[in-house]
Amino acid sequence: MTTRVLVVAKAPVAGRVKTRLGADVGMHTAAHVAAASLLDTLTAAAAAVGAAHCHLSLAGDLAEAVRGEELLAATTGWHVHPQVGDGFAARLARAHADVAATGPGAVVQVGMDTPQVTPALLLDAAAGLEDHDAVLGDATDGGWWVLALRDPSRAACLAGVPMSVPETGRLTRDALEDDGLTVGSTAVLTDVDTVPDADAVAPLAGPMFAASWAAARPVTTGGTR
Repeated sequence: MTTRVLVVAKAPVAGRVKTRLGADVGMHTAAHVAAASLLDTLTAAAAAVGAAHCHLSLAGDLAEAVRGEELLAATTGWHVHPQVGDGFAARLARAHADVAATGPGAVVQVGMDTPQVTPALLLDAAAGLEDHDAVLGDATDGGWWVLALRDPSRAACLAGVPMSVPETGRLTRDALEDDGLTVGSTAVLTDVDTVPDADAVAPLAGPMFAASWAAARPVTTGGTR
């Protein structure tokens, strides 16, 4: 079974990403942290399955983003699709449909908020599809950080699921099961949305995020950039 990795992300532009974090460290600094998180995620994805099997569903333009040249280089050889739809749930379902349209095979989908993701974690989620139709990795805030599907077209059932609420993980699992899918579980990770999140994740994260947060962290005790 061919496995593809799908990263759903926003171009890291100041004021458009990591706004909760930006309230403490400044929006420009938060965008740099977001770019680092995305770079580590892209690196893990390509290492897991190879760039030719990687897809990026993107809101915005990397050419306008913080560290845009690095991000464009990191996605060389990737399939890049613009995000389409009203609301994140609809865009998520469409992103999976875009991958499904490129050919058969499973999909492991992540966002850009877990820079501690590794190739092994992605492949563990994919391995769960040997016994289940879907695999969901819960996040500590009640959401989820990874969704693996044998058939990515089945993500259509998520178009009406409320996202970014404390019950998103449970509601996503319910929607998948209500659509007739068996759902397994994988590792629980922490999304980086706040300063405490970043502090907890940085020791586990890839090198880009770790370095970016080390530079940004002192700002949280005295003003913004």
